[in-house]
Amino acid sequence: MNQTFPLSDHCDGRLFFNPGPVRPARGLMQVLRWRLRAENRAVWPDRVQNPVFAPPPGSVGPDRVAVTFIGHASFLLRLPGAVVLTDPVFSERCSPVSWAGPKRARAPGIALADVPRPDVVLLSHNHYDHMDFPTLRALQARFAPRFVTLLGNARILAKLGIAATELDWWQNTTAGALRITATPARHFSARTPFDRNRTLWGGFMVSVGAGTVLFAGDSGAGSHWGDIRDRLGAPDVALLPIGAYEPRWFMAPVHMNPAEAVEAHIALGARRSVGMHFGTFQLTDEAIDAPPAALEAACQATGTETFATLGFGETGMFALGGRG
Repeated sequence: MNQTFPLSDHCDGRLFFNPGPVRPARGLMQVLRWRLRAENRAVWPDRVQNPVFAPPPGSVGPDRVAVTFIGHASFLLRLPGAVVLTDPVFSERCSPVSWAGPKRARAPGIALADVPRPDVVLLSHNHYDHMDFPTLRALQARFAPRFVTLLGNARILAKLGIAATELDWWQNTTAGALRITATPARHFSARTPFDRNRTLWGGFMVSVGAGTVLFAGDSGAGSHWGDIRDRLGAPDVALLPIGAYEPRWFMAPVHMNPAEAVEAHIALGARRSVGMHFGTFQLTDEAIDAPPAALEAACQATGTETFATLGFGETGMFALGGRG
């Protein structure tokens, strides 16, 4: 039996969709056309060694967040009184099988064995590069943290023995000192050829005291960035995707390029932004080092000095509550 959901501007009761004027996502024939054009695909190195960075701090002050980039869309967030993991993927491949599919070009910036106990795990959507079953099983067995996700995904996680809180866009829940609000994104969902858009996608605004951190999930460009600012305020820190964007004729509806990410940063009014979703798994055509270089160029072109990337395993310390 198909699960049903409330009717809204992004759900017909059974399937989810991106509201407003959007470019349609591509179908199977367009996928085949893209995949057969191998001459346009940059060659990635088999493996890149991560620099060695200091481990994340054990705690932070009441007005700071420590943001550690693990890789792709996986971050460790040390907030006042809470530890949060975003879309944790520690497997060697993001795939339904362990022997095929996109393989890591870099090891996780923090080994799974070294991850401190998370209070909350945020899951933005069900794609394999964001919802990794082996990692989630390991986290559940070791820590049994609170899992928060978007509509429809709790049933998927229940099969792993994980109880999850699921939210619609703009709904919120609390976890200790944290207030977590689901935010819109322009994307899609699927884990098989038969379940496209049967679960929701999005991001999360995490509030603690007067401070806010936005984990944007996976998204194309759109007016939703301004909507987030209007409804929830400008985030102190925004974690924004900058990779997996080429070719544009194919990827533009669901993945921002770095220039669009800078536009999102400006529309959000984010005090600081950190780029993600690059340099880990080769999902699209651009070179492994293209997203950070293009981000730097876009920041220079717009005079933006508050948007950058972190190294794999690097921790950035950021102020909360507009304190600098």
